[in-house]
Amino acid sequence: MSPDSIVPGSVRSAAELNEQIRALWLRSSGSLTAQERAEYELLVVEWAAAVRGEVIEAA
Repeated sequence: MSPDSIVPGSVRSAAELNEQIRALWLRSSGSLTAQERAEYELLVVEWAAAVRGEVIEAA
């Protein structure tokens, strides 16, 4: 996954992003390549934004 494949302001839910993060770790057997590491970092940033958005909406 390239940085261009993640759109800022994505509407993916925190749960969906969490599932993608888990799947990435499973595919990599716990040892990420440089490309997988970049994908992981982007997913985590997007997940954190989704979590903040969900908390604000729930408040």
